Amino acid sequence: MISDRLNQQYEEDDEFLGPSKSEKKRMAEHMQALGKELTELGEETLAKVNLPDEIMGQIKEFHRLKSFGAKRRQLQLIGKYMRALDAEAVRTAIDRATGQDRASVAALHKAENLRDQLIADDSTLSDFIKLFPEVDIQQVRQLIRTARKEKESNKPPKASRELYRLIYALVLPPLNFYADEQNDE
Repeated sequence: MISDRLNQQYEEDDEFLGPSKSEKKRMAEHMQALGKELTELGEETLAKVNLPDEIMGQIKEFHRLKSFGAKRRQLQLIGKYMRALDAEAVRTAIDRATGQDRASVAALHKAENLRDQLIADDSTLSDFIKLFPEVDIQQVRQLIRTARKEKESNKPPKASRELYRLIYALVLPPLNFYADEQNDE
């Protein structure tokens, strides 16, 4: 959306003039608003977003501050750091962490179904390996064996949860927060 407007700002001889001052200000305000939204998330949810360390440190500093003015300045600083990130990727990460992203909900259900099928039947493992050839097969087999033993002995499903996390990471790949070089030019 914002990058579309940037691509439209060409002169007649196809020389890119860059974003206007107003456009730069709108983008900065948008990133600051995303930063403010990040400061309103809980610690666990914020950890799921997996932002760069410098931004996470600034958000922690924001929570430490008491003064309204200091918080306002800290939000501006967070917005400044966030300008290096891709706004759409940050928005998607926030939605994934809060459960509002359809792709993450679909991945959640797919990961649960795959986990249950792997624990229930050995024949699904070969199909799983075909779907995800990069997976560590030995680790998956060990988790399946341990999950079955836990289920038989009515223990807490620790291995089952770990298997789910592994599958979920494969089904829903991580986001790249940094803007493409094409958008920067």
